[in-house]
Amino acid sequence: MGNLHKRIPPAVVEAMEEIVRVYRSLPPRPSVEEVEAAVAVIKSSIAEEELRIEEVGRMERAHDLPEVLFLVLQEVKKSLVQLQSHEQRRESLYVLELDKRFQVFDELIQRASKLVSSEESDGGAEDERKRASFGVVVPKIDKALIKEDEDEKKGELDGPKGLVNVPSVSPLKSEVPFSGGDADKLTLIQVASLIEFTAKHGTEVLNLRDKLMDRVEWLPLSLGKLKDITELDLSENRIMALPSTIGSLRFLTKLDIHSNQVINLPDSFGELSSLVDLDLHANQLKSLPALFGNLTSLANLDLSSNRLSVLPETFGNLTKLRRLNVETNELEELPYTIGSCTSLVELRLDFNQLKALPEAIGKLECLEVLTLHYNRIKGLPTTMASLCRLKELAVSFNELESIPESLCFLAGLVKLDVGRNFADLRTLPRSIGNLQMLQELDIGNNQIRILPESFQFLSKLRVFHADETPLEVPPREVVKLGAQAVVKYMADLVASNDPSSHLAERKGFWFCLLCCPCSKKHNKDRDFAIA
Repeated sequence: MGNLHKRIPPAVVEAMEEIVRVYRSLPPRPSVEEVEAAVAVIKSSIAEEELRIEEVGRMERAHDLPEVLFLVLQEVKKSLVQLQSHEQRRESLYVLELDKRFQVFDELIQRASKLVSSEESDGGAEDERKRASFGVVVPKIDKALIKEDEDEKKGELDGPKGLVNVPSVSPLKSEVPFSGGDADKLTLIQVASLIEFTAKHGTEVLNLRDKLMDRVEWLPLSLGKLKDITELDLSENRIMALPSTIGSLRFLTKLDIHSNQVINLPDSFGELSSLVDLDLHANQLKSLPALFGNLTSLANLDLSSNRLSVLPETFGNLTKLRRLNVETNELEELPYTIGSCTSLVELRLDFNQLKALPEAIGKLECLEVLTLHYNRIKGLPTTMASLCRLKELAVSFNELESIPESLCFLAGLVKLDVGRNFADLRTLPRSIGNLQMLQELDIGNNQIRILPESFQFLSKLRVFHADETPLEVPPREVVKLGAQAVVKYMADLVASNDPSSHLAERKGFWFCLLCCPCSKKHNKDRDFAIA
Protein backbone atom coordinates (compact mmCIF):
# COMPACT_ATOMS: atom_id res chain seq x y z
CA MET A 1 0.00 0.00 0.00
CA GLY A 2 2.91 2.27 0.82
CA ASN A 3 4.41 1.61 -2.61
CA LEU A 4 1.14 2.62 -4.20
CA HIS A 5 1.21 6.00 -2.43
CA LYS A 6 4.75 6.56 -3.70
CA ARG A 7 3.68 5.98 -7.30
CA ILE A 8 0.79 8.47 -7.04
CA PRO A 9 1.80 12.10 -7.53
CA PRO A 10 0.80 14.41 -4.63
CA ALA A 11 -1.30 16.55 -6.96
CA VAL A 12 -3.37 13.51 -7.89
CA VAL A 13 -3.93 12.61 -4.23
CA GLU A 14 -4.91 16.19 -3.49
CA ALA A 15 -7.35 16.26 -6.42
CA MET A 16 -8.98 13.02 -5.28
CA GLU A 17 -9.33 14.30 -1.73
CA GLU A 18 -10.94 17.48 -3.04
CA ILE A 19 -13.40 15.42 -5.11
CA VAL A 20 -14.32 13.39 -2.04
CA ARG A 21 -14.77 16.52 0.08
CA VAL A 22 -17.12 17.99 -2.50
CA TYR A 23 -19.13 14.75 -2.66
CA ARG A 24 -19.49 14.59 1.09
CA SER A 25 -20.60 18.23 1.29
CA LEU A 26 -23.61 17.60 -0.93
CA PRO A 27 -27.13 17.72 0.58
CA PRO A 28 -28.69 14.37 1.58
CA ARG A 29 -29.32 12.16 -1.39
CA PRO A 30 -33.02 11.41 -2.05
CA SER A 31 -33.94 7.85 -1.19
CA VAL A 32 -35.47 5.50 -3.71
CA GLU A 33 -38.89 6.03 -2.06
CA GLU A 34 -38.53 9.79 -2.35
CA VAL A 35 -37.64 9.65 -6.03
CA GLU A 36 -40.58 7.36 -6.72
CA ALA A 37 -42.79 9.70 -4.71
CA ALA A 38 -41.64 12.68 -6.76
CA VAL A 39 -42.46 10.86 -9.99
CA ALA A 40 -45.91 9.93 -8.62
CA VAL A 41 -46.63 13.52 -7.58
CA ILE A 42 -45.71 14.89 -11.00
CA LYS A 43 -47.88 12.35 -12.80
CA SER A 44 -50.80 13.03 -10.47
CA SER A 45 -50.34 16.78 -10.76
CA ILE A 46 -50.43 16.65 -14.55
CA ALA A 47 -53.58 14.49 -14.51
CA GLU A 48 -55.26 16.78 -11.95
CA GLU A 49 -54.30 19.87 -13.96
CA GLU A 50 -55.87 18.43 -17.11
CA LEU A 51 -59.10 17.61 -15.27
CA ARG A 52 -59.39 21.07 -13.74
CA ILE A 53 -58.70 22.79 -17.05
CA GLU A 54 -61.41 20.64 -18.65
CA GLU A 55 -63.81 21.78 -15.92
CA VAL A 56 -62.97 25.41 -16.69
CA GLY A 57 -63.61 24.69 -20.37
CA ARG A 58 -67.09 23.41 -19.48
CA MET A 59 -68.08 26.65 -17.77
CA GLU A 60 -71.33 28.15 -19.03
CA ARG A 61 -71.52 31.82 -19.82
CA ALA A 62 -74.18 33.87 -18.09
CA HIS A 63 -76.59 35.44 -20.56
CA ASP A 64 -75.69 38.98 -19.45
CA LEU A 65 -71.91 38.42 -19.53
CA PRO A 66 -70.11 39.57 -22.72
CA GLU A 67 -68.46 36.66 -24.52
CA VAL A 68 -65.06 38.38 -24.70
CA LEU A 69 -65.05 38.97 -20.95
CA PHE A 70 -66.16 35.38 -20.37
CA LEU A 71 -63.19 34.11 -22.41
CA VAL A 72 -60.86 36.28 -20.37
CA LEU A 73 -62.35 34.85 -17.17
CA GLN A 74 -61.75 31.32 -18.44
CA GLU A 75 -58.11 32.11 -19.28
CA VAL A 76 -57.61 33.58 -15.82
CA LYS A 77 -58.95 30.41 -14.23
CA LYS A 78 -56.81 28.20 -16.45
CA SER A 79 -53.73 30.24 -15.63
CA LEU A 80 -54.48 29.89 -11.93
CA VAL A 81 -54.77 26.11 -12.30
CA GLN A 82 -51.44 25.99 -14.13
CA LEU A 83 -49.75 28.15 -11.50
CA GLN A 84 -51.07 26.00 -8.66
CA SER A 85 -49.98 22.84 -10.44
CA HIS A 86 -46.51 24.29 -10.97
CA GLU A 87 -46.25 25.06 -7.26
CA GLN A 88 -47.32 21.52 -6.40
CA ARG A 89 -44.70 20.06 -8.75
CA ARG A 90 -41.88 22.37 -7.73
CA GLU A 91 -40.67 20.30 -4.79
CA SER A 92 -40.91 17.08 -6.79
CA LEU A 93 -38.95 18.58 -9.68
CA TYR A 94 -36.29 19.65 -7.19
CA VAL A 95 -36.01 16.07 -5.90
CA LEU A 96 -35.67 14.63 -9.40
CA GLU A 97 -33.09 17.26 -10.34
CA LEU A 98 -31.15 16.51 -7.14
CA ASP A 99 -31.20 12.80 -7.91
CA LYS A 100 -30.04 13.51 -11.46
CA ARG A 101 -27.09 15.57 -10.16
CA PHE A 102 -26.10 12.77 -7.82
CA GLN A 103 -25.98 10.41 -10.76
CA VAL A 104 -23.62 12.84 -12.53
CA PHE A 105 -21.39 12.96 -9.43
CA ASP A 106 -21.38 9.15 -9.30
CA GLU A 107 -20.13 8.95 -12.87
CA LEU A 108 -17.47 11.61 -12.30
CA ILE A 109 -16.10 9.90 -9.20
CA GLN A 110 -16.01 6.57 -11.01
CA ARG A 111 -14.07 8.19 -13.85
CA ALA A 112 -11.65 9.75 -11.40
CA SER A 113 -11.15 6.40 -9.69
CA LYS A 114 -10.34 4.69 -12.98
CA LEU A 115 -7.84 7.39 -13.88
CA VAL A 116 -5.77 6.85 -10.73
CA SER A 117 -5.97 3.07 -10.94
CA SER A 118 -3.38 1.08 -12.84
CA GLU A 119 -4.21 0.48 -16.47
CA GLU A 120 -4.00 -3.29 -16.10
CA SER A 121 -6.60 -3.54 -13.33
CA ASP A 122 -10.07 -3.30 -14.88
CA GLY A 123 -11.92 -3.97 -11.63
CA GLY A 124 -12.31 -6.75 -9.06
CA ALA A 125 -10.51 -7.04 -5.75
CA GLU A 126 -7.34 -5.23 -6.88
CA ASP A 127 -9.34 -2.26 -8.09
CA GLU A 128 -11.25 -2.09 -4.81
CA ARG A 129 -7.98 -2.33 -2.84
CA LYS A 130 -6.49 0.63 -4.71
CA ARG A 131 -9.59 2.74 -4.22
CA ALA A 132 -9.54 1.96 -0.55
CA SER A 133 -5.92 3.10 -0.30
CA PHE A 134 -7.10 6.63 -1.00
CA GLY A 135 -9.95 6.42 1.49
CA VAL A 136 -12.33 7.12 -1.38
CA VAL A 137 -15.77 5.45 -1.34
CA VAL A 138 -17.00 5.29 -4.93
CA PRO A 139 -20.75 4.82 -5.15
CA LYS A 140 -22.24 2.73 -7.90
CA ILE A 141 -25.72 2.98 -9.29
CA ASP A 142 -26.70 -0.59 -8.72
CA LYS A 143 -28.77 -2.74 -6.35
CA ALA A 144 -26.08 -2.65 -3.72
CA LEU A 145 -26.20 1.14 -3.57
CA ILE A 146 -30.00 1.16 -3.38
CA LYS A 147 -29.85 -1.26 -0.48
CA GLU A 148 -27.21 0.91 1.18
CA ASP A 149 -29.35 4.05 0.82
CA GLU A 150 -32.34 2.24 2.32
CA ASP A 151 -30.30 1.02 5.27
CA GLU A 152 -28.99 4.54 5.94
CA LYS A 153 -32.52 5.85 6.23
CA LYS A 154 -33.88 2.87 8.10
CA GLY A 155 -33.30 4.44 11.48
CA GLU A 156 -35.33 7.49 10.44
CA LEU A 157 -38.22 5.74 8.81
CA ASP A 158 -38.68 2.53 10.73
CA GLY A 159 -41.85 2.25 12.79
CA PRO A 160 -43.74 -0.69 14.24
CA LYS A 161 -44.97 -2.93 11.46
CA GLY A 162 -48.65 -2.56 10.79
CA LEU A 163 -48.77 0.98 12.13
CA VAL A 164 -47.40 4.26 10.79
CA ASN A 165 -48.24 7.46 12.61
CA VAL A 166 -46.94 10.56 10.91
CA PRO A 167 -45.14 12.12 13.91
CA SER A 168 -42.83 9.10 14.16
CA VAL A 169 -41.93 9.23 10.46
CA SER A 170 -39.48 11.58 8.80
CA PRO A 171 -40.17 11.86 5.07
CA LEU A 172 -37.98 13.97 2.80
CA LYS A 173 -37.10 17.37 4.24
CA SER A 174 -36.66 19.41 1.11
CA GLU A 175 -34.56 22.53 0.97
CA VAL A 176 -37.16 24.23 -1.22
CA PRO A 177 -38.49 27.24 0.73
CA PHE A 178 -42.16 27.34 1.68
CA SER A 179 -44.35 30.35 2.32
CA GLY A 180 -46.55 29.96 5.38
CA GLY A 181 -48.11 26.74 6.61
CA ASP A 182 -47.46 24.65 9.65
CA ALA A 183 -43.88 23.39 9.67
CA ASP A 184 -44.98 20.14 11.30
CA LYS A 185 -47.41 19.29 8.50
CA LEU A 186 -46.65 17.35 5.35
CA THR A 187 -46.22 18.69 1.84
CA LEU A 188 -47.56 16.78 -1.15
CA ILE A 189 -44.24 15.10 -1.90
CA GLN A 190 -43.82 14.12 1.75
CA VAL A 191 -47.24 12.49 1.57
CA ALA A 192 -46.21 10.66 -1.59
CA SER A 193 -42.94 9.59 0.06
CA LEU A 194 -44.85 8.28 3.05
CA ILE A 195 -47.15 6.34 0.74
CA GLU A 196 -44.12 4.70 -0.93
CA PHE A 197 -42.68 3.78 2.46
CA THR A 198 -46.00 2.48 3.73
CA ALA A 199 -46.55 0.38 0.61
CA LYS A 200 -43.10 -1.25 0.79
CA HIS A 201 -43.32 -2.09 4.50
CA GLY A 202 -46.76 -3.74 4.47
CA THR A 203 -48.25 -1.15 6.79
CA GLU A 204 -51.88 -1.77 7.76
CA VAL A 205 -52.89 1.49 9.50
CA LEU A 206 -52.07 4.99 8.27
CA ASN A 207 -53.11 8.09 10.21
CA LEU A 208 -52.93 11.44 8.38
CA ARG A 209 -55.54 13.26 10.44
CA ASP A 210 -54.80 17.00 10.36
CA LYS A 211 -51.30 16.26 9.06
CA LEU A 212 -51.40 17.76 5.56
CA MET A 213 -50.50 21.32 4.68
CA ASP A 214 -53.47 23.43 3.62
CA ARG A 215 -52.29 23.59 0.02
CA VAL A 216 -52.48 19.79 -0.33
CA GLU A 217 -55.89 19.55 -2.02
CA TRP A 218 -55.55 16.12 -3.62
CA LEU A 219 -53.64 12.90 -3.11
CA PRO A 220 -51.23 11.29 -5.58
CA LEU A 221 -52.20 8.35 -7.78
CA SER A 222 -49.65 6.27 -5.87
CA LEU A 223 -52.24 5.98 -3.08
CA GLY A 224 -53.36 2.87 -4.94
CA LYS A 225 -50.10 1.15 -3.93
CA LEU A 226 -51.34 0.72 -0.36
CA LYS A 227 -52.53 -2.80 -1.09
CA ASP A 228 -52.16 -4.00 2.53
CA ILE A 229 -53.79 -1.02 4.24
CA THR A 230 -56.84 -1.80 6.39
CA GLU A 231 -57.41 1.56 8.12
CA LEU A 232 -56.85 5.00 6.58
CA ASP A 233 -57.55 8.33 8.30
CA LEU A 234 -57.44 11.41 6.04
CA SER A 235 -59.77 13.56 8.16
CA GLU A 236 -59.48 17.24 9.07
CA ASN A 237 -57.44 18.34 6.07
CA ARG A 238 -58.28 20.34 2.93
CA ILE A 239 -58.56 17.49 0.43
CA MET A 240 -60.86 18.26 -2.51
CA ALA A 241 -60.43 15.12 -4.62
CA LEU A 242 -59.51 11.48 -4.16
CA PRO A 243 -57.50 9.64 -6.83
CA SER A 244 -59.22 7.00 -8.97
CA THR A 245 -56.63 4.51 -7.73
CA ILE A 246 -58.27 4.46 -4.29
CA GLY A 247 -60.37 1.56 -5.58
CA SER A 248 -57.25 -0.62 -5.40
CA LEU A 249 -57.33 -0.66 -1.57
CA ARG A 250 -59.24 -3.93 -1.51
CA PHE A 251 -58.41 -4.77 2.12
CA LEU A 252 -59.50 -1.38 3.47
CA THR A 253 -62.09 -1.82 6.24
CA LYS A 254 -62.11 1.65 7.81
CA LEU A 255 -61.89 4.98 5.97
CA ASP A 256 -62.25 8.37 7.64
CA ILE A 257 -62.35 11.45 5.38
CA HIS A 258 -64.48 13.73 7.55
CA SER A 259 -63.92 17.51 7.63
CA ASN A 260 -62.36 17.94 4.20
CA GLN A 261 -63.63 19.61 1.02
CA VAL A 262 -64.32 16.56 -1.13
CA ILE A 263 -66.75 17.48 -3.91
CA ASN A 264 -67.30 14.05 -5.45
CA LEU A 265 -66.11 10.48 -5.19
CA PRO A 266 -64.47 8.62 -8.08
CA ASP A 267 -66.44 5.77 -9.66
CA SER A 268 -63.73 3.39 -8.46
CA PHE A 269 -64.84 4.14 -4.89
CA GLY A 270 -67.42 1.39 -5.29
CA GLU A 271 -64.60 -1.15 -5.55
CA LEU A 272 -63.78 -0.87 -1.83
CA SER A 273 -65.70 -4.05 -1.20
CA SER A 274 -64.17 -4.72 2.25
CA LEU A 275 -65.14 -1.33 3.70
CA VAL A 276 -67.05 -1.62 7.00
CA ASP A 277 -66.75 1.89 8.51
CA LEU A 278 -66.94 5.00 6.31
CA ASP A 279 -67.00 8.57 7.63
CA LEU A 280 -67.58 11.28 5.01
CA HIS A 281 -69.28 13.90 7.15
CA ALA A 282 -68.48 17.61 6.77
CA ASN A 283 -67.49 17.64 3.10
CA GLN A 284 -69.02 19.19 -0.03
CA LEU A 285 -70.54 16.08 -1.60
CA LYS A 286 -73.49 16.75 -3.91
CA SER A 287 -74.01 13.19 -5.06
CA LEU A 288 -72.72 9.64 -4.65
CA PRO A 289 -71.50 7.44 -7.50
CA ALA A 290 -73.97 4.84 -8.79
CA LEU A 291 -71.52 2.10 -7.79
CA PHE A 292 -71.73 3.21 -4.16
CA GLY A 293 -74.17 0.35 -3.68
CA ASN A 294 -71.31 -2.08 -4.27
CA LEU A 295 -69.97 -1.33 -0.77
CA THR A 296 -71.91 -4.31 0.50
CA SER A 297 -69.77 -4.79 3.64
CA LEU A 298 -70.63 -1.35 5.03
CA ALA A 299 -71.96 -1.37 8.60
CA ASN A 300 -71.46 2.27 9.66
CA LEU A 301 -71.88 5.21 7.28
CA ASP A 302 -71.78 8.92 8.13
CA LEU A 303 -72.77 11.28 5.29
CA SER A 304 -73.90 14.16 7.49
CA SER A 305 -73.10 17.82 6.77
CA ASN A 306 -72.79 17.54 3.00
CA ARG A 307 -74.91 18.85 0.12
CA LEU A 308 -76.62 15.65 -0.96
CA SER A 309 -80.03 16.10 -2.58
CA VAL A 310 -80.59 12.43 -3.39
CA LEU A 311 -79.29 8.98 -2.50
CA PRO A 312 -78.68 6.48 -5.30
CA GLU A 313 -81.22 3.70 -5.86
CA THR A 314 -78.39 1.21 -5.37
CA PHE A 315 -78.40 2.19 -1.70
CA GLY A 316 -80.67 -0.77 -1.11
CA ASN A 317 -77.73 -3.10 -1.76
CA LEU A 318 -76.21 -2.11 1.59
CA THR A 319 -77.93 -4.92 3.41
CA LYS A 320 -75.33 -5.05 6.22
CA LEU A 321 -75.63 -1.35 7.05
CA ARG A 322 -76.44 -0.83 10.74
CA ARG A 323 -75.94 2.92 11.26
CA LEU A 324 -76.70 5.62 8.71
CA ASN A 325 -76.33 9.32 9.42
CA VAL A 326 -77.49 11.69 6.67
CA GLU A 327 -78.16 14.72 8.88
CA THR A 328 -77.74 18.24 7.51
CA ASN A 329 -78.06 17.65 3.79
CA GLU A 330 -80.61 18.68 1.16
CA LEU A 331 -82.55 15.44 0.80
CA GLU A 332 -86.13 15.80 -0.39
CA GLU A 333 -86.90 12.09 -0.41
CA LEU A 334 -85.42 8.71 0.38
CA PRO A 335 -85.13 6.00 -2.25
CA TYR A 336 -87.75 3.29 -1.93
CA THR A 337 -84.89 0.80 -1.86
CA ILE A 338 -84.04 1.99 1.65
CA GLY A 339 -86.41 -0.75 2.77
CA SER A 340 -83.83 -3.33 1.68
CA CYS A 341 -81.34 -2.07 4.28
CA THR A 342 -82.88 -4.51 6.72
CA SER A 343 -79.95 -4.49 9.16
CA LEU A 344 -80.38 -0.79 9.97
CA VAL A 345 -80.46 -0.12 13.72
CA GLU A 346 -79.98 3.65 13.66
CA LEU A 347 -81.20 6.10 10.99
CA ARG A 348 -80.61 9.84 11.42
CA LEU A 349 -82.25 12.17 8.89
CA ASP A 350 -82.37 15.49 10.76
CA PHE A 351 -81.98 18.86 9.02
CA ASN A 352 -83.09 17.93 5.51
CA GLN A 353 -86.01 18.82 3.23
CA LEU A 354 -87.94 15.55 3.55
CA LYS A 355 -91.67 15.85 2.98
CA ALA A 356 -92.53 12.23 3.61
CA LEU A 357 -91.05 8.82 4.34
CA PRO A 358 -91.46 5.94 1.88
CA GLU A 359 -93.82 3.14 2.86
CA ALA A 360 -90.81 0.82 2.61
CA ILE A 361 -89.50 2.30 5.88
CA GLY A 362 -91.72 -0.27 7.59
CA LYS A 363 -89.45 -3.06 6.35
CA LEU A 364 -86.62 -1.93 8.66
CA GLU A 365 -87.63 -4.31 11.42
CA CYS A 366 -84.27 -4.01 13.23
CA LEU A 367 -84.53 -0.21 13.50
CA GLU A 368 -84.17 1.14 17.05
CA VAL A 369 -83.51 4.86 16.50
CA LEU A 370 -85.17 7.13 13.91
CA THR A 371 -84.63 10.90 14.09
CA LEU A 372 -86.27 13.38 11.72
CA HIS A 373 -85.82 16.78 13.42
CA TYR A 374 -86.12 19.84 11.17
CA ASN A 375 -87.76 18.49 8.03
CA ARG A 376 -91.08 19.18 6.29
CA ILE A 377 -92.90 15.96 7.08
CA LYS A 378 -96.68 16.18 7.28
CA GLY A 379 -97.49 12.57 8.09
CA LEU A 380 -95.93 9.27 9.06
CA PRO A 381 -96.59 6.08 7.06
CA THR A 382 -98.82 3.50 8.73
CA THR A 383 -96.25 0.84 7.86
CA MET A 384 -94.14 2.14 10.75
CA ALA A 385 -96.27 -0.10 12.95
CA SER A 386 -93.95 -2.92 11.82
CA LEU A 387 -90.93 -1.31 13.48
CA CYS A 388 -91.33 -3.53 16.51
CA ARG A 389 -87.84 -2.79 17.87
CA LEU A 390 -88.06 0.99 17.63
CA LYS A 391 -87.05 2.67 20.89
CA GLU A 392 -86.59 6.30 19.87
CA LEU A 393 -88.63 8.37 17.41
CA ALA A 394 -88.01 12.10 16.98
CA VAL A 395 -90.15 14.17 14.61
CA SER A 396 -89.86 17.66 16.11
CA PHE A 397 -89.72 20.84 14.01
CA ASN A 398 -91.75 19.42 11.14
CA GLU A 399 -95.24 20.06 9.74
CA LEU A 400 -96.79 16.99 11.32
CA GLU A 401 -100.58 17.15 11.22
CA SER A 402 -101.36 13.87 12.94
CA ILE A 403 -99.85 10.74 14.40
CA PRO A 404 -101.32 7.49 13.07
CA GLU A 405 -103.01 5.20 15.58
CA SER A 406 -100.90 2.36 14.17
CA LEU A 407 -97.85 3.98 15.72
CA CYS A 408 -99.15 2.86 19.10
CA PHE A 409 -98.30 -0.72 18.19
CA LEU A 410 -94.66 0.18 18.89
CA ALA A 411 -94.79 -1.34 22.34
CA GLY A 412 -91.03 -1.01 22.88
CA LEU A 413 -90.89 2.76 22.24
CA VAL A 414 -88.99 4.53 25.04
CA LYS A 415 -88.62 8.09 23.70
CA LEU A 416 -91.10 10.00 21.52
CA ASP A 417 -90.52 13.60 20.42
CA VAL A 418 -93.28 15.23 18.36
CA GLY A 419 -92.73 18.72 19.75
CA ARG A 420 -92.62 21.97 17.83
CA ASN A 421 -94.89 21.08 14.98
CA PHE A 422 -96.62 24.31 16.00
CA ALA A 423 -100.09 24.89 14.52
CA ASP A 424 -100.23 21.60 12.69
CA LEU A 425 -100.43 18.93 15.39
CA ARG A 426 -103.66 19.10 17.41
CA THR A 427 -104.17 15.64 18.87
CA LEU A 428 -102.33 12.58 20.08
CA PRO A 429 -103.49 9.08 19.07
CA ARG A 430 -106.27 7.78 21.33
CA SER A 431 -104.36 4.55 22.01
CA ILE A 432 -101.12 6.22 23.08
CA GLY A 433 -101.47 4.33 26.36
CA ASN A 434 -100.35 1.19 24.53
CA LEU A 435 -96.80 2.62 24.61
CA GLN A 436 -96.29 1.22 28.09
CA MET A 437 -92.47 1.35 27.86
CA LEU A 438 -92.51 5.07 27.09
CA GLN A 439 -90.24 7.08 29.42
CA GLU A 440 -89.89 10.43 27.60
CA LEU A 441 -92.55 12.34 25.69
CA ASP A 442 -92.27 15.82 24.17
CA ILE A 443 -95.39 17.49 22.75
CA GLY A 444 -94.23 21.08 23.31
CA ASN A 445 -95.20 23.95 20.99
CA ASN A 446 -98.18 22.20 19.44
CA GLN A 447 -101.93 22.86 19.52
CA ILE A 448 -102.90 19.85 21.65
CA ARG A 449 -105.56 20.75 24.25
CA ILE A 450 -106.69 17.42 25.66
CA LEU A 451 -104.66 14.31 26.39
CA PRO A 452 -106.27 10.96 25.49
CA GLU A 453 -107.75 8.95 28.36
CA SER A 454 -105.31 6.10 27.70
CA PHE A 455 -102.52 8.42 28.86
CA GLN A 456 -103.20 6.98 32.31
CA PHE A 457 -101.47 3.72 31.32
CA LEU A 458 -98.03 5.36 30.72
CA SER A 459 -96.78 4.11 34.06
CA LYS A 460 -93.08 4.38 33.12
CA LEU A 461 -93.23 7.95 31.88
CA ARG A 462 -90.56 10.02 33.65
CA VAL A 463 -90.15 13.07 31.42
CA PHE A 464 -93.08 14.99 29.92
CA HIS A 465 -92.54 18.25 28.02
CA ALA A 466 -95.56 20.31 27.04
CA ASP A 467 -94.21 23.86 27.12
CA GLU A 468 -96.10 26.37 24.96
CA THR A 469 -98.85 23.84 24.36
CA PRO A 470 -102.33 25.10 25.37
CA LEU A 471 -103.30 22.03 27.42
CA GLU A 472 -106.64 22.17 29.19
CA VAL A 473 -106.78 18.51 30.26
CA PRO A 474 -104.75 18.22 32.36
CA PRO A 475 -104.35 21.85 33.44
CA ARG A 476 -100.97 23.56 33.46
CA GLU A 477 -100.70 23.29 37.24
CA VAL A 478 -100.66 19.49 36.98
CA VAL A 479 -98.16 19.47 34.09
CA LYS A 480 -95.74 21.47 36.22
CA LEU A 481 -95.79 18.73 38.84
CA GLY A 482 -94.16 16.27 36.48
CA ALA A 483 -94.85 13.27 34.27
CA GLN A 484 -96.26 10.88 36.86
CA ALA A 485 -98.51 13.60 38.25
CA VAL A 486 -100.04 13.92 34.78
CA VAL A 487 -100.47 10.15 34.51
CA LYS A 488 -102.21 10.00 37.89
CA TYR A 489 -104.39 12.97 37.04
CA MET A 490 -105.61 11.25 33.88
CA ALA A 491 -106.25 8.03 35.82
CA ASP A 492 -108.31 9.90 38.42
CA LEU A 493 -110.09 11.81 35.71
CA VAL A 494 -111.15 8.63 33.91
CA ALA A 495 -112.18 7.04 37.21
CA SER A 496 -114.45 9.95 38.04
CA ASN A 497 -116.35 9.46 34.75
CA ASP A 498 -117.15 13.17 34.82
CA PRO A 499 -114.29 15.06 33.14
CA SER A 500 -116.10 18.41 32.76
CA SER A 501 -117.23 18.50 36.39
CA HIS A 502 -113.81 17.45 37.59
CA LEU A 503 -112.11 20.10 35.53
CA ALA A 504 -114.48 22.82 36.67
CA GLU A 505 -114.56 22.12 40.41
CA ARG A 506 -111.19 20.37 40.95
CA LYS A 507 -112.53 18.15 43.70
CA GLY A 508 -110.84 15.64 45.92
CA PHE A 509 -107.17 14.85 45.77
CA TRP A 510 -106.30 17.27 42.95
CA PHE A 511 -108.16 20.16 44.60
CA CYS A 512 -106.15 19.71 47.79
CA LEU A 513 -102.92 19.13 45.96
CA LEU A 514 -103.21 22.27 43.88
CA CYS A 515 -104.93 24.62 46.33
CA CYS A 516 -103.62 23.82 49.84
CA PRO A 517 -100.66 26.07 50.79
CA CYS A 518 -98.88 23.22 52.55
CA SER A 519 -99.17 21.05 49.50
CA LYS A 520 -97.75 23.81 47.30
CA LYS A 521 -94.79 24.31 49.64
CA HIS A 522 -94.18 20.58 49.71
CA ASN A 523 -94.23 20.30 45.95
CA LYS A 524 -91.69 23.09 45.50
CA ASP A 525 -89.16 20.88 47.22
CA ARG A 526 -89.82 17.90 44.99
CA ASP A 527 -87.63 17.10 42.03
CA PHE A 528 -89.87 16.59 39.04
CA ALA A 529 -89.16 16.56 35.33
CA ILE A 530 -90.96 19.83 34.59
CA ALA A 531 -92.10 20.75 31.15
